[in-house]
Amino acid sequence: MLPEKKFRVVNQSLGTQPKIGPLPAEQIFPWLVITMGCIFGFYYMLNWGWLATLFASLWGCATWWFVSSNKSFLGKFVGTPRISRGYMQFISLINDSVQPKQRNNQKKVKRTKKIKKIN
Repeated sequence: MLPEKKFRVVNQSLGTQPKIGPLPAEQIFPWLVITMGCIFGFYYMLNWGWLATLFASLWGCATWWFVSSNKSFLGKFVGTPRISRGYMQFISLINDSVQPKQRNNQKKVKRTKKIKKIN
């Protein structure tokens, strides 16, 4: 008889993103550069104080995380809906009171182009 094949238990962290706590590890170096740039720009050059420097640094790091994320922090947005063709008469929402008169007159009035001559 053939022996039964058993699955081996493997490390579940293989193939996942490296993390330091809840933060992705690939973001550490860019955040360090952003923070140092904010300290130099806002605290030393503009003399705005530590609170403004902290807010600018957090804003910069959050923006970088949002832009460069890979499915970890808003990396995937809601998928676009499937578009299908449909046939419906256009009804303007802006001039709704004028529309019924135009609909009745469209069948009766034949529109022609008039060309003005410039002398």
